Parts: sequence; C-alpha cells; structure tokens
Amino acid sequence: MKGIDIFMKQKIQENNDLFFILKKARGYIYYLLNKLSNYRLERKKFYNHLGYPLNLEKPSSFNEKIVWKKIYDRNPLLATTADKFAVRSYLKKVLGEKEANKILVPLLYVTDKPETIPFKELPSDFVIKPNHASGCYKIIKNGDYKTTEIVNICQKWLNVAYGLEKLEWAYQRIKRLIIIEKFLCEDDGKYPKRYNFYMFHGKCKSIHAISGDKRENPSVTYLDEKWNLVPAKNPFRPQVLDIMKPINHLSMMSLAEELSMPFDHVRVDLYNIYGHIYFGELTHYTASGMLKYEPQTYDFELGKYWKIKPKYWKKYFNFKGK
Repeated sequence: MKGIDIFMKQKIQENNDLFFILKKARGYIYYLLNKLSNYRLERKKFYNHLGYPLNLEKPSSFNEKIVWKKIYDRNPLLATTADKFAVRSYLKKVLGEKEANKILVPLLYVTDKPETIPFKELPSDFVIKPNHASGCYKIIKNGDYKTTEIVNICQKWLNVAYGLEKLEWAYQRIKRLIIIEKFLCEDDGKYPKRYNFYMFHGKCKSIHAISGDKRENPSVTYLDEKWNLVPAKNPFRPQVLDIMKPINHLSMMSLAEELSMPFDHVRVDLYNIYGHIYFGELTHYTASGMLKYEPQTYDFELGKYWKIKPKYWKKYFNFKGK
C-alpha cells in the first residue's frame, strides 16, 4: 500500500492541473472544517507545535494572538501591506515618495502573465517571487536559469491560494502577481543581514537579527529594543551572541515605528547593507502563530505588549471594556 500511495502522489504532482485542483480543494476543506468546528484543527495543530492549548477566547501569548489575528482581524490595511507589490504604495504614502524610493528594493518587472517576462532585459542577478505568499522566492545568480522553468514556477505560484489552509485571511484578498527585484547582497556575495522589528502599538519590543539565507538554517539572535541579548532563542536556529549593532540602528528603529503605527502588532523586516537600509516586508502572521520559543515563557512575555483592540473584543466576545 505504501508503494501505491507514493506512486499516486508522484502522478498527482506530475499533473500540475490535478495537483493544484486537489491542493486548493484541501485548503477550502481545511478552512471550512475549522470554521464549523470552532477551529478544532487549528487548536490541535497549535497544541502539537507548542505544547499548550490555544485560548482564542482570551489569548495571552504572542502566538495565541497571532492566531487570533488570523481569524478575527479584518483590517483592510492588512491585505494592502501583506501584498509585496501594493506595500510599495503604502511606504510612499507614509514616508513620501522620495524617502520611500531610498529604501525600496529596485523593482525590475511585475506581471500576472509569467510568459511576458522580458528575460533578455533582466540583469544576470535578480530575485523573482509572488506578491501574495510568504517564503516563496527564487534567487537567480550569474544568469543561471532556464526561462521555461522560471515561467512554470511562476505559474505554480499564481495557482496557489496561499494562506487559505493556514487561515491567513490577508493573503486571500491580494490580486496575484509575479514581481522581479534586484538581488541584494554584500560585496562577498553573501545574503544581506536582516533585522525583524517586532512592533506593538508603534513601539519596538523585540528584534531578531538574522544572518544567512532563510532556506539554509540562518542564525537568529533575539535582542530587546536597546540591543541587549535576551535569555531566549529559537531552538531550531543557531545564535550569534556577539551580534554587532548597526551604526544606524536608531534610524532603523525610527523607520519601523513610522511604518507600524496603524497596527496593534506588525513585524517590520529591514535589510542593512553597509549602512544602507532596505525595506523587506511587513509581516502580520509570524510563523502563522506556531513559532517555538525557548524558554516558552518568552512567548507569554511578548504577548503582554500586544493589547488587542477593544472593538474586536466587543464584536466577537462581548468584551465589557472602557
């Protein structure tokens, strides 16, 4: 039976149309089962990942509040800023076009028809990704690619209803596009350092300093807003204990504050290449609410900084607040 299951799985994957039909069906079924069962599947997944029960009625940990946000927060600005293309307009509105252009990664092409990509006009190094997904990207170096393969990958991305199964509402509101950007790297060709600012009501309470491509087990170091190491870590990632503070870290902090003001919580991801700040993305659903911390108490410490807006509590749980 196991051999037959593997054979059938291979045949389904070889048939792109069938694969995506089944994948989309799975996403809708999972979503509906969650809705009809008071999120029983999500609660089970949460417990299996983190080892404690998900409390949606009165969330207190950071992860619980991420899951709560996925299910109940319907702020239209979430979809705009989760969109890797539309967020450019958000930056220009908040910072002004001149300042936004200084930190935006140069855009080379955008389309909803991958077959129209002008490959001959692109530089030898670039990054290609969908605007409606997280963790989907392909880095091209030294012109090492086949156009047909790239087009096929892009078609697959466009066919995926990203976030549906994970209940990540904002991604379902995005018009799907393919975007091509300049590849950012340091002089030695290494992936640039990234700094994830965890913003709560416009103030930073945690920073994750990350070195290396996220697909290659990068180091992740947890810091507080004053750049002090905190006694917590991601148990699945190495740490760099002597992480160097960027000279312009205050400018990064100020930028993160400006971009985060409309949200009770958002993660502002920035690159810093030899003192030049580049915008990465705004992240609303960190690890889909399944990020393991060691010790676990840090999960609850972060959660204390996040005060869910009373209007949402009133709407869903008859919250009797001021």
